[in-house]
Amino acid sequence: MDLPYLELVLGFMILMYIFETYLDVRQHSALKLPRLPRPLEGVVSQEKFERSRAYSLDKSNFHFVHEAVTILMDTAILYYGLLPWVWMKSGEIVARIGLNAENETIHTLSFLAGVMIWSQITDLPFSLYSTFIIEARHGFNKQTIWLFIRDMIKGIFLSIILGPPIVAAIIYIVQIGGPYLAIYLWGFMFVLAIVMMTLYPVLIAPLFNKFTPLPEGELRQKIENLAASLKFPLKKLFVVDGSTRSSHSNAYMYGFFKNKRIVLYDTLIQQCSNKEEIVAVIAHELGHWKLNHTVYSFIAVQILTFLQFGGYALVRNSKDLYQSFGFETQPVIIGLIIFQHTIIPLQHLVGFGLNLVSRAFEFQADAFAKKLGYSPSLRAALVKLQEENLSAMNTDPWYSAYHYSHPPLVERLSALEDSDKKED
Repeated sequence: MDLPYLELVLGFMILMYIFETYLDVRQHSALKLPRLPRPLEGVVSQEKFERSRAYSLDKSNFHFVHEAVTILMDTAILYYGLLPWVWMKSGEIVARIGLNAENETIHTLSFLAGVMIWSQITDLPFSLYSTFIIEARHGFNKQTIWLFIRDMIKGIFLSIILGPPIVAAIIYIVQIGGPYLAIYLWGFMFVLAIVMMTLYPVLIAPLFNKFTPLPEGELRQKIENLAASLKFPLKKLFVVDGSTRSSHSNAYMYGFFKNKRIVLYDTLIQQCSNKEEIVAVIAHELGHWKLNHTVYSFIAVQILTFLQFGGYALVRNSKDLYQSFGFETQPVIIGLIIFQHTIIPLQHLVGFGLNLVSRAFEFQADAFAKKLGYSPSLRAALVKLQEENLSAMNTDPWYSAYHYSHPPLVERLSALEDSDKKED
């Protein structure tokens, strides 16, 4: 008996929406609490708490609307067979301009162009409202409408340049993959990931932000000394002009083997006037490197990617699967899209597991920074970043366990305090 794949996928989507909306409601109720969590009383100012509460509630209200519209659109697209209609029309457009519609790569690029246009149109109102209403209302947005449009155009051009060769390669691999399809697809995506991780910070990121070397001085010296003490192969230390778009702050590192780089947001330097606090944040990041968290995460992603392609290879030639979604042919890109929809429950389960691991890594990195003697500075930095970013102070435990890749501030401070007590 043929399985009702479409109905099952729609049912999974709706059930996940209901479950996640329930978690959103729980979080919204936590955000409405008028008092700080007890561990943060006297640590976070009341003025910052009120601003954080207002910001979080604004984002929460926006999230409810955005998710409701998204599930309605996604359900309608699948239920009313819009995907096969767009596939058919994209083939007609290819033929009309004199190209070969029987060429799957050309047909697929035409289809993806239509999908990209639709995504830009439907996402634009939400992006504009989020950036120029919510973020601006709470003092975060720093970009002009022209910078916003310029970034969007750059993103579209990058998709046009990078997309076609990647799509063509995937189609070719699927067509010739045979019994080794999963291995070939995984190998290609592995190489692509390495290439993109190498090229992105050098060629792509500078298209959107300006990276300048951190000036000589006390802060640079402290970071270089810390890196040297841990034998971290620091080659370059940058400041990125994040303040041109937002006053949110961050720091990160990247690079392979002996070519590591650290990037500080200029907003982080502005917000943490105490240089020891910035060094404590870097100590935390270096903890991830020293404890091999990046390597473990990369390996986990590769394993999951391989398993995902293995599953796709098993259903690749299932006519029933395609026909359930309204397709009489079996285009590669459509198979990938349909497969992604069929494993929605598994994706959420895996995401939950990865978040659990990520939070454990964060606690370990905090403990690593503490062992280096940065416990007081790290505490101060975590509180300051929470305040300056107006992050949620009250969090629902179910919501944070499901969604957060980083533990809430209360849990991180409590973990640092508990480790202090154990040492005492």
